This record gives sequence, structure tokens and C-alpha cells, in this order.
Amino acid sequence: METGNTQPQAPNEAQMIRQLKASFEKMAYPIDLLLFTQKGQEDVFVNATRQVVRAFREITSRITFKEYSLGHEIALKWAVTDAPTLLISPEHVSIRWMGAPMGEEAKTFLQLLFLAGNRDSQMSDQSRKVIGKIDSSRHIKVFVSPSCPYCPQQAVNAIRAAIENPRFVSVELIDIQCKPDIAQQYDAYSVPQTYANDILIGQGAQSEEVFAQSLLMLEPQTIFIPDVDAELVETDLLIVGGGPAGLTAGIYAVRSGLKTALIEQNALGGQVAATPVVENYPGFTHIGGKTLVDIMVTHALEYVQIFQGETVMDIVPATVFDVTTSRRKFKAKTILLATGANHKHLGVPGESRLSGRGVSYCSTCDGPLFKGKKVVMVGGGNAAVTEALYLHHVGVQVTLAHRRNSLRAQEFLIRQLESAGIPILWNTEIREILGAARVESVSILNNQTGETGLFPTDGVFLSIGYEPAIELAKKLGLALTPDGYIQKDERHRTSIPGIYSAGDVEGGYKQIVTAAGQGAEAAMSIFEDIINPYWHQNAS
Repeated sequence: METGNTQPQAPNEAQMIRQLKASFEKMAYPIDLLLFTQKGQEDVFVNATRQVVRAFREITSRITFKEYSLGHEIALKWAVTDAPTLLISPEHVSIRWMGAPMGEEAKTFLQLLFLAGNRDSQMSDQSRKVIGKIDSSRHIKVFVSPSCPYCPQQAVNAIRAAIENPRFVSVELIDIQCKPDIAQQYDAYSVPQTYANDILIGQGAQSEEVFAQSLLMLEPQTIFIPDVDAELVETDLLIVGGGPAGLTAGIYAVRSGLKTALIEQNALGGQVAATPVVENYPGFTHIGGKTLVDIMVTHALEYVQIFQGETVMDIVPATVFDVTTSRRKFKAKTILLATGANHKHLGVPGESRLSGRGVSYCSTCDGPLFKGKKVVMVGGGNAAVTEALYLHHVGVQVTLAHRRNSLRAQEFLIRQLESAGIPILWNTEIREILGAARVESVSILNNQTGETGLFPTDGVFLSIGYEPAIELAKKLGLALTPDGYIQKDERHRTSIPGIYSAGDVEGGYKQIVTAAGQGAEAAMSIFEDIINPYWHQNAS
């Protein structure tokens, strides 16, 4: 039975301003902001920075703001040689921003102000221990973009490290749209991308602990083993995955009276967060994927405890499940796997080597860097056509390559594609992605004529479907379908009593609305099963 939402509504603008004022007043230290520009420089990044800072200064007197030219002695003091550059409390921490706090990066900037103003990294105990081991210089460069929903997580990781260990850690946040020349120098054609001492230590957003370990070791890490004294959290239901299925399940579970926690390793929202436009979700004729995710997350946070940036390391089935993550331990009566799906890879030569150097899986993250350049979008479904249209609208010269002679996308999207005049390479397969330091061309095959050739391009965007994220399911020994999805019954029960599944990891229609519906169904099944455990009935 559906019921109305009696929870408090999201704060309005006046309430938010009052909350910000109160938070700034509680800050332990004032914040000094120094903006360096070239003489006469007036561009969108400079003006946006001024406007954002001005807005915050109207809220609080705890922020001071000064602007200097590159030739000023203050620029020499802080070794600032490029404009625009914004320094944040440079007497105390070494953090500089080359760009402006626009779009997704506004979130980074707000967190940066509070972290710098309190001079407290707010890192987990595990991360503090790792960062505390750094005893030589670490100069971090994080390449970001205002359109990237994953960038704030990685940028804040770097900021926390600089605040936690100001003696040895410094940070530059580099907007690839503001500084494409620096991005090209580092072949940073995918964001977020992180370097320390000019060594690549991370592609994509990392959990805080994995980032800390990568920074310490000066090489990319993929796993972090926590100490055994991690915090313990006890729940009725532990949800693994923060996409539409997991978020919806959390809402329904808590409203049913279940103590619930949700773990998400990466950005909340799953694949939806990187979808340029959603046009088929009920109630919204046209909405950005990240905007829809923000609405879902805001709703879910009214109910469920969310642990973002944690990786599930181990699940031990028992009467009560013992779960170990990269930060803590959980004891849960039931588990819901809503781990979603990951981008499929072509598996051709050059794809892995040039990933982040022209090969991309996220048009909203990386598309703006290719404005005025040629790219190939590989795929023929709704996602590929939607992303091709997005690239076209941001000024990218995009060509669609599809291995069949007709598209699988909805007719509505196909008409938009035709209207935009986006060319299509039919019956075309990508055999190799070529380039020395970055993508320069692709080797293509016409699978009808057998003709081969080289197609010059600056980038390759892949949207060829998804593979279920079943690593945990396989580790647990859950039964899988012949197609590799989690096998479940009509109540989302898996082959292990007490473990359930929902969303794209189950297969079927990979739509936001169906994932949300499956999350709701699974939560209600779990509620009923906790009251009357079916595994006890089966045992008798």
C-alpha cells in the first residue's frame, strides 16, 4: 500500500542560507581566498569564481578574498605562474584550484571551504593512518570537469589528504575545460584522473582508503585491507549498491520498520548519474540523469543510513551475516545485492592502453574536452544514441558506429539523431584503437562487405551495454543464470537464504523504473521474511 510522504520537505533557499551561516560561524578558522589572474583577463572561469566567492561572502564574514595579477609579488611568493588560479588559505594548506567552482565542482568547493575552515580532514581512522605514513613530498594533480558527477569524490579525497598531512601533501585541482593544454600534456582525456609527483595513481573515483593507499605507494591500488578494529554496525538489512534499486529498497525497508544500511563503493546513482538525459522516467518528461539521482538520494537520506566510498571485502553467511568493508564491520540479518552492472568493453587492442587518453565510457564526464574535435560513438541502443546527441549538442563532431544495419534505439531517439545530422557507420566493427600517447584513429571492418580501413578520430566513446556486477555473488557461491545474472525467484530470493537481489544484476529490462520497482519488491519481501523466515519453514 502506497502512503503519502509525511517526512519533512527539503529545506528551501532561505533555510539553506541560515544553515550555511550557522555552519560558517562554527568554523574554527577564517578562510583566505587568493585569486590570481592575468592583466585584463575576463573569462567565464574568472567571473564565475568571483560570483561564487561573492555569494559566500554575503553569507559570512569568515571568508576574505583578494585578487592579484600574475606579476604581483604575492604571486611570486606562492609560485603561481598560471591564471586563473585560486589559493585556499595558503599559509596553512597547499591547495590550489585552476578553474572555477561550477556545476558538479560547486559541491567540491563547498566541502573544501568547511574542511579548510576547520583544518580537519574528516578522514576515516583507516585513511588517517595511511596518510600519516607519508614522509616525503606528494604533489597531487586531480583533473576534473564541471559536468562529471564522479569528480567531487576524488577531488575531496585529495583535499582531505592535503589537510591531514599539510607538511608533505599539496593539491592542484585542474579543470580540463579551463586548462585543456595541461590536460593534453598529461593525456587526461577522462576525468577524474589523478597524478602524484607526475605518476598516475588513479583513473576514476576511488574510495578514500584506496586513494590514500595509492598516494602512499605512488601507484594505483585497487583494494584496501582494513584493520581488524573497525567499527561495528548492526542492521536488519544491509544493501550493497546505491543505484535506483538500492536507494528505493532502502526507503521501503525503513518505512517498513527495518533498521537498514546501504553501502556504495562509487558514486551514488550508479549508471544513471552519468546519463546525460532521462526522458522515460514517470513524472519527468526530460531530466538530467545526475539531477534525477540527486532527487533519489535526497529522498533516501531521509530514511536510510548510507556509507559511500566503502568496498565490501567479505560476506560470511551465518545466522547473522558478518560483512567486512574497507572501513568497518557489519552484522546483518539479511543482505540485498543491488550491485548493478558495469560498462561492457570492446576487448580490442588499444582499448585498455588508451583508456582515459581518448577512450571513454562517459560522455557527460569527458565530452566537453572534445569540443570541436572528432569522436566515434560505438553502439546502437538508447544509451549510445542519447550520448551521441549529447556530444553533438556540446559541439563535438560525433559519428555513430554500429555493427548492425539498423539501430536498437527508440524511434523517438532515432528521429532526433536524424534531425541532428549525425552520420552513422553501418555494419561497422571496431577492430583496434590506434595512437601513440592518445587516440588518433580506429581500425574498422565492414562485416557485410569485408572492407577494412582506418577512420581518423580524436576519441572513442563506448556505449555497447553492460555486464552484471556479480563479483560478490560469485564469491558467495550464489546460483547464476546461463546469461551470468543472479538467479532469483519471484520474491527476489537467491539460492542462499537471507540474501536477495534487485536491479540490473538480475537481468531483464535495464531501465531505471524497473530497477526501482525491483528494489521496492525486494524490500517488502525481506520485511515479510524477517517476520516469518521462510528458511525456518524449509528447515522443518
